Amino acid sequence: MNEGVNGVALAVFIFFFVAVTVMGFLAARWRKAANENSLDEWGLGGRSFGTWVTWFLLGGDLYTAYTFVAVPAAIYAAGAAGFFAVPYTILVYPLIFTFLPRLWSVSHKHGYVTTSDFVRGRFGSKGLSLAVALTGLLATMPYIALQLVGIQAVLDVMGVGGGETTNWFVKDLPLLIAFGVLAAYTYSSGLRAPALIAFVKDTLIYIVIAVAIIYIPIKLGGFDAIFASASEKFSQVNEATGKPTGALVPGDAGHWGYATLALGSALALFMYPHSITATLSSRSREVIRRNTTILPLYSVMLGLLALLGFMAIAAGVNVKNGQLAIPQLFENMFPAWFAGVAFAAIGIGALVPAAIMSIAAANLFTRNIYKDFIKPDATPAQETKVSKLVSLLVKVGALVFVLTMDKTVAINFQLLGGIWILQTFPALVGGLFTRWFHRWALIGGWAVGMIYGTAAAYGVASPTQKHFGGSSDMIPGIGEIGYIGLTAFVLNVVVTVVLTFVLRAAKAPDGIDETSPSDYTADAGDPGVKVELPPATAGAPGGH
Repeated sequence: MNEGVNGVALAVFIFFFVAVTVMGFLAARWRKAANENSLDEWGLGGRSFGTWVTWFLLGGDLYTAYTFVAVPAAIYAAGAAGFFAVPYTILVYPLIFTFLPRLWSVSHKHGYVTTSDFVRGRFGSKGLSLAVALTGLLATMPYIALQLVGIQAVLDVMGVGGGETTNWFVKDLPLLIAFGVLAAYTYSSGLRAPALIAFVKDTLIYIVIAVAIIYIPIKLGGFDAIFASASEKFSQVNEATGKPTGALVPGDAGHWGYATLALGSALALFMYPHSITATLSSRSREVIRRNTTILPLYSVMLGLLALLGFMAIAAGVNVKNGQLAIPQLFENMFPAWFAGVAFAAIGIGALVPAAIMSIAAANLFTRNIYKDFIKPDATPAQETKVSKLVSLLVKVGALVFVLTMDKTVAINFQLLGGIWILQTFPALVGGLFTRWFHRWALIGGWAVGMIYGTAAAYGVASPTQKHFGGSSDMIPGIGEIGYIGLTAFVLNVVVTVVLTFVLRAAKAPDGIDETSPSDYTADAGDPGVKVELPPATAGAPGGH
């Protein structure tokens, strides 16, 4: 790693950071609403975003700084197994085409802000709604923390903050400043801030990837040389395990793990609260359908991005923390000014999803804990005020997590988050298509999935950790290594189905379903569906 501060790269980074900060505060005036004191306005941008705004917002939401850093870092460390992220983002779009439009319709008809709102309305169960809300909060917190880890990786490579022996306040001051700015404009502008900044973030990322995929291979002697270097590295034996460090192509023993991780990740992606928040901010059902057809363009970018892991090997990047591999590759290979552009892409790529995630977590707390259990008569203005304050607390929690705990702990909890959030799939997606599942059975299945998934992950060891060393373990009854989250999900579904039969036979009371079949196909403009567009919409970006 280079010594000292890269002044040119830092100057470019600061320029873009200041630019998006200004945009974040100005976003409060973009599509300004007549009444800002409601979660529809602050937390969902007035439910008014068109196709392109939604596309950039969802892209900024799903393809984060952690994606930018972690996917190629996984390939840098272990080889092609890290490419699982590409097939899972391909699998996810046909899946969401089937259920997201239905969720948009019923949510807009009834004013639902969160998935827990829908679950409560569909099954008449505050207990099931609370389970979904708590799972969403648990899964989101470490995800926000990892966005800050992405910013910290960039700052470390630029030499900002000094070394490990530097006073902690000086070392972490740049991250504290970035956090403070993020917290301020999110509080002020709500979802409109990340929606506007997402245009800059995604444009920068596409530019950096396009340049990197052409420029770096030319400097390294072409892809033949890159893959040869990677193959040589992965053939070396890891002294801790006695096995090769990785593989260009996963062996037969890794097929189950690769396939189950890709499928489980695809099922889990749109269970995260931030994914749903970005979805419900769109203007119409048709906007969602269009986005499921054009979002795969990001998968093309992700495939190219993953190749950077091989390039880091060929470029001789040698870092103890794999999360620094790609920032260090940019530092080594690009001119200083363009390295600054790349670092800005990663940094802004952390700010956008961190803002959306904190808003989504705050909405969950406000609607499904504060209003359901603490203050049922809360006014829209009170809801908005509480959500703003909670969004700050969520960010503070994530910041404390990053500053006080080992980074591997954050990564482990994020892996657990994927296992946990997948257990909400039967209640959410199942509820969108059928009322057959009993509410108590869904709670039972959720509990079994959560307990099994957590216990199995706790028992996974790695060369460096006794517990939570990974997200794959032996699949019971099959004898193959597979993704723990998918195994827990299957157990969840089996328990839910069995308990539903038992409870139906025992004539256990159903909750009241406040939805009707027509709600799931309603669109903006249909009777009973009110989508109020702010007066500034005309001529605004993304209008369709």
